[in-house]
Amino acid sequence: MSVSIIAFLATIVVTLAITVWAARRITGKGSLYNAGGEITGTQNGLAISGDFLSATTLLGTTALFYTTGTDTLIYWLAPLAGFGLMLLLIAGPLRRLGQYTLGDVMVAKLGDERLRVFAGGSAVVIALIYLIAQMVGAGALISVLFGLSFTTAVITVGFLVALYVAFGGMLAATWVQIVKAVLLVAAVLLISFLAIKGTGGLSGLYARVAEVHPAGTRIFAAGGFEMDLFSVASLSAGFMLGMMGLPHLLIRLFTVPNEVEARKSIVVAVGIIGGVFALLFLVVGPAAIAYVLPDPAFLTAEGKLIGGGNMAVLHLSSALGGAPFFGVMAGIAFATILAVVAGLTISAASATSHDLATFALRGREMTDKAETRIFRLATLAVAAISVLLAIAFQAENVAFLAALAFAVAASTNFPVLILALYWRGTTAVGAMAGGFAGLVASVALIVLGPSVWVKILGHAAPVFPSDYPTLVTAPLAFLVAIAVSLTTRDPLATTS
Repeated sequence: MSVSIIAFLATIVVTLAITVWAARRITGKGSLYNAGGEITGTQNGLAISGDFLSATTLLGTTALFYTTGTDTLIYWLAPLAGFGLMLLLIAGPLRRLGQYTLGDVMVAKLGDERLRVFAGGSAVVIALIYLIAQMVGAGALISVLFGLSFTTAVITVGFLVALYVAFGGMLAATWVQIVKAVLLVAAVLLISFLAIKGTGGLSGLYARVAEVHPAGTRIFAAGGFEMDLFSVASLSAGFMLGMMGLPHLLIRLFTVPNEVEARKSIVVAVGIIGGVFALLFLVVGPAAIAYVLPDPAFLTAEGKLIGGGNMAVLHLSSALGGAPFFGVMAGIAFATILAVVAGLTISAASATSHDLATFALRGREMTDKAETRIFRLATLAVAAISVLLAIAFQAENVAFLAALAFAVAASTNFPVLILALYWRGTTAVGAMAGGFAGLVASVALIVLGPSVWVKILGHAAPVFPSDYPTLVTAPLAFLVAIAVSLTTRDPLATTS
């Protein structure tokens, strides 16, 4: 049995063991949704970094650097700015007002149970879009490891994640994310060390990149994305603002006991994520070009990467450490995907069982047992839908797919949360109108953009010229919310 398969199976055994351990400690819906609110700030910071450092980060951004060069810096700097804003604007108030979901926060602030429909719907849509990126990365990874078809690979991942989430809930997801974060940091450090050692230093690494890449030193210049100014600005805004609207990250703030620990979570997470980002940009991305691009062992007859562009970092690990290191990295990459997919699945399932189901049954009491049952059924449904979407989008870069989720989050949850928390004139009707306007507009413009309208649906030209609609849809959401709030007087609204 190869080292790769052993590492992969070890990952499954460890994550299943964590799930069994967590399942024995499930005492009610609180354990499923927020791990009982008993996670420390340091632990939660590790879990947040594990949740955020996803297939997008490890596989997708390295692949983007491999193909486009230093423009990939946008994918690293903008999210860090978003974390800074989350620390200043969101972390404390969110923990103070919420218990399980974003719907709790919106209802607590604006006093209308109808907000659960918006909060639940947006959480499900954003989670599904982000899940596509993770599942595409998982499918590509397992296909390379076992020689399976992409479809079989993503079905396997979907089944495993449904198992983890349905029985282990947030407690299992938290500890899988913590373990994965530690392993990922160690792996990135080791790759960076080996890459620099093999070229005699950073200057030697960059010299080799310029030597082997057809663009030469131009690979280090701006312009690799070949995007217009609007798209660059909109992509950056989407990452920065969307960070404050991603449900699967925000609900992690409910797992700690108080506001102080919530803010500490963000500080710890930013330190870890920033360090990993720096190494990926300065060392790992260039090393993928230096070591993989000139080696025919990693390329198809057409000169493309075996397994697709998202496999650049795994081929790099093979070039640096042979089959053993490839096996370890494959296991860590799979753990990375499992951890993030589990978090996303929890956010969608909890929004379904706690927000949408609660609203649908308004006026009737729902027991913890019934809510837990709905949570588990929703978990199965989310896993199945994510598998189908991953099959449809399997050819897309995972970092690009994640950028779309950020754009939707920046146009829906972010405007509603900011207005609800900081503008006393916000009404529940205004918040819902603005949120739904941003949700519909962002999804519509993504569909009408080049990647979906042309590449997926086969039309000759896009209706909307950019793949990144945030600069249009986020202001639209704010304007609609403010305009409707100014023209409505909601008797249930509060200013607490």
